[in-house]
Amino acid sequence: MLLRAAADAAGAQQYPAAALYVVATPIGNLADLSLRAIHVLSIVDAVACEDTRHSAPLLRHLGLDKPLVAIHQHNEREAAPAVLARLAGGERVAYVSDAGTPGLSDPGAALVAAVREAGHRVLPIPGPSAALAALSVAGDATASSFRFAGFLPTTAGERGRALAALLAQADAQILFEAPHRIESLCRALGEAAPARRVTLCRELTKQFETVVTLDASALTGWLAEDANRVRGEFVLVVHAPEAKAAAGADAHDATLRVLLEALPLKQAVALAVRLTAAPRNALYERALALKAAGDNATSP
Repeated sequence: MLLRAAADAAGAQQYPAAALYVVATPIGNLADLSLRAIHVLSIVDAVACEDTRHSAPLLRHLGLDKPLVAIHQHNEREAAPAVLARLAGGERVAYVSDAGTPGLSDPGAALVAAVREAGHRVLPIPGPSAALAALSVAGDATASSFRFAGFLPTTAGERGRALAALLAQADAQILFEAPHRIESLCRALGEAAPARRVTLCRELTKQFETVVTLDASALTGWLAEDANRVRGEFVLVVHAPEAKAAAGADAHDATLRVLLEALPLKQAVALAVRLTAAPRNALYERALALKAAGDNATSP
């Protein structure tokens, strides 16, 4: 019945042979799988997937039995020829990652590039995306654009520089984080931009889904209130800085640059506040960005 409903809803469109179909799959709630995705999975000749242990149960739930080709981050380029061979034989092949839209912090981009270079079509079957789901509930009316940053570097120095750079941007920033690093990320956000609004999404679309918007300085305290709050998968939307604060900080770049040449960051910011009467948080964020830019310019 489900496959018939999917065919009735999506079957009228053309689905060419010798094409790769990039299919978005649920990030938690199975009901988010679209009827068009179900129809495509039912008509393809094979399914390339990030992990057969995740994709096989999904296909069984739909009553489907398809050949599976494992393509993950460690073998994506080496495994692509197996897909190319199927496409060359006129088959339709779907690619799915473990959850969400392939190619966004998931494998898929290298496979798509290889398929296009071989002259075959690539068709998107859109659907669930943790990044866009989080952005939709962030309520960041200040942002006119957004940037998907994904996972930040894990080493402290690179992570700090990446965080400083994204905080200096005028748009909203979307981050992913693992449960064992969420506390350190929230602590770093609180130290770098205590007044910046952050929407933290945990276990999106799942039974214990949580969405909360707080000042960055309050994130670690919120996590500490309940041990369960550090469990699961996390998406954070770092809201765009308020235009007035950002403009005020930019206006004092010359002062900050001179002070940063002679003083440690915190002392430079404290003196800049006394000299300019500008908001400390805005100056601190700007100083971090200037320092990061300077470090990157002098590094080999």
